[in-house]
Amino acid sequence: MSDIIKLLPDSVANQIAAGEVIQRPASVVKELLENSIDAGATQINLIIKDGGKTLIQVTDNGGGMSETDARMCFERHATSKIENASDLFKIKTMGFRGEALASIASISIVELKSRLKDSELGTEVVVKGSVVKSQNPCQCPQGTTIAVKNLFYNTPARRNFLKSENVEKSHIFNEFIRVALANQNIGFKYYYDNKLQLQVDPSNLKQRISGIFGNTYNQRLIPVEEKTDIISISGFVLKPEFARKQKREQFFFINNRFVKAPYLNHSVENAFSELIPEDAHPSFFLFLHTDPSMIDVNVHPTKTEIKFQNESAIYKILLSSVKRALGRFNISPSLDFERETAFDDILFDKNRPVSPPTIDIDPDYNPFKTDKSGNTFLSNRKNEQKWENLYPGMKEADIKSSADKQEHPDLFGKEQQAQPGENFSKATYAGEKKFWQLNERYILTPVKSGLMFIDQQRAHERILYEKFLGRYEAQAPSSQQLLYPIKAELIESDANIMKEILQHINNLGFDISEFGGNTFVINSVPAEIKESEITGHIIDDLIENYKKNLSEPKLDIYKNISRALAKSQAIKHGKVLSEKEMNSIVGELFTCSIPDLSPANKPTLFILTYDELSDRFK
Repeated sequence: MSDIIKLLPDSVANQIAAGEVIQRPASVVKELLENSIDAGATQINLIIKDGGKTLIQVTDNGGGMSETDARMCFERHATSKIENASDLFKIKTMGFRGEALASIASISIVELKSRLKDSELGTEVVVKGSVVKSQNPCQCPQGTTIAVKNLFYNTPARRNFLKSENVEKSHIFNEFIRVALANQNIGFKYYYDNKLQLQVDPSNLKQRISGIFGNTYNQRLIPVEEKTDIISISGFVLKPEFARKQKREQFFFINNRFVKAPYLNHSVENAFSELIPEDAHPSFFLFLHTDPSMIDVNVHPTKTEIKFQNESAIYKILLSSVKRALGRFNISPSLDFERETAFDDILFDKNRPVSPPTIDIDPDYNPFKTDKSGNTFLSNRKNEQKWENLYPGMKEADIKSSADKQEHPDLFGKEQQAQPGENFSKATYAGEKKFWQLNERYILTPVKSGLMFIDQQRAHERILYEKFLGRYEAQAPSSQQLLYPIKAELIESDANIMKEILQHINNLGFDISEFGGNTFVINSVPAEIKESEITGHIIDDLIENYKKNLSEPKLDIYKNISRALAKSQAIKHGKVLSEKEMNSIVGELFTCSIPDLSPANKPTLFILTYDELSDRFK
């Protein structure tokens, strides 16, 4: 039998490596930006076209490369970051595997221009599908410019699996802001289709966050600072009232490298556990610095996963540091150990002798002594407990009568016995249906077959969803003008989604207009939304829910927007409802076409029948 094992060509091996390192255009952006940072750049420009499929270009003013280095950087496992295996355990640079450029060049057309600081001419290298097409001297500024064109041109299957332009654009922007947040000493510019989308200058972390996410974040940030022998922690967490429904603004950086660490995320969320709703997640920008030998960043090709030698200790340090930051700014309750000052004004004469306190007693006191009427002193004492306050409106005779009825029920008629529901409401059942709220989450009401439980949030979502959708289908949106317009500033990715669906949102009764850049102004809202409940987060919540619904590809855009809007504006669990409000919700729910299911097809109610209840007592 002939030999069947063969050594793969470099071009094929590079494409296999590309499958691990380059998952989408955002992966290319990450690798190129990190290489520019390692080159010592102080200014980096990113240019994107067509969601990264047509062009990804990164220009920096770093150290540049010689002619030999410019050619060698496209070879597999060629790197200037490490020399031997021991270096893997003390990585301080971003890119170090030596596979990024080789992988990128195997699935695209790459044009590289680079010049060293002291060189008069630079060098230009063109690579197509791992094959070097040309290398020539050229005129170019100091630093390096890499243009990646026609990504996945020779792997059409991979190209077909890419998402829409807006989705890929969103992933690219996310990678860009991660790098920009981690490197505040570097200026960044981001261009999309020849338009400047974002520019940030060298600054501190707080200014960098505000530059990316908007100036409103200045008032939302709480600083976190902790230094120990194991790890140092710095950064910011957002105030609990700005918690998100999705884990969108959660950034962990280990030695300035962005990482995904569910274990550490759990630590921060645990610190917020009693301050935010169960379905919300805190936002944070936290930087952890430790000895590189204490972590392993080479556990995944994309270098976004990490392992610690002492995870348990770091978890506890992070938890306590975030809790202390929240307590320091009076966000979470904390014990007050301040000195009592009430006695500061009391003056003592140091020459006055100190005498022990005395007690006056009546040696002739007799608690059993009777007065002229024959009563003892004990019988004359007042009842300081005032038991009648425990039963308002009831007299002693009523209590005795009630006890007699319980002890001898056969002696009293049915009409005198306790009526069902007396413990829930002071009103009687005569001619009206009663409603009660359980755990500030469920509405309870009796029906012919038993007791109905209604989830107040899901029920209200169903009501609002059908109203929004009905208004659109009838082409008759009902709006209310706001007394004061509300301005909402979004991040780049959310602003792009908002611009895409803006007309559809306005068709549901909104009047939202672009204010410039990534800012929008709300002038009117649907009549179903109470003006008192409208906040600047209404657009944020709507977009978050809209993106969450995109996982259902067959969902119509208007159904998606209606569902997202209904979810963001529905009353939430934990809201106390009056009987009138509960009556209104139940009445409107049963006018809906599908009252028993929420827009997300989750049950809104169930009935505990009398038969089921009887079975419980068998």
